[in-house]
Amino acid sequence: MAEAKTKPTRDSVAAFLAKIPEAKRREDCKAVAKLMTEVTGEKPEMWGSAIVGFGRHRYKYDNGREGEWPVSGFSPRKSELTLYIMAGFEHFPDVMKRLGKYRTGKACLYIKKLEDIDMKVLKELVTKSVAKMADK
Repeated sequence: MAEAKTKPTRDSVAAFLAKIPEAKRREDCKAVAKLMTEVTGEKPEMWGSAIVGFGRHRYKYDNGREGEWPVSGFSPRKSELTLYIMAGFEHFPDVMKRLGKYRTGKACLYIKKLEDIDMKVLKELVTKSVAKMADK
């Protein structure tokens, strides 16, 4: 069975964030890192070369494949900031209505800039997602 490509590394999160070329994106990432540290109670760690993750969640698919992924995390992609909300969004429709301007994938929240969303609502979303993941 294929092994997961994205794994925790010993690379420095602070060094990774410092290398983000756009100052605004760098500050947004620092704010998200602070929020996720507060919510999860976990220190950030690099997953692969471009994901900052918080905590660890083991999963197992019906086909028997197992893996590990952060409970929550983010990545400063080129056009959008990607947040990993591992519980998904279908459990939190009321929160999503209040969040602001964004788009989603299965467990990815895509944000152009933090000013587009309500940070208190984002904290609520991350908190509820982390709690839901703890129940799994």
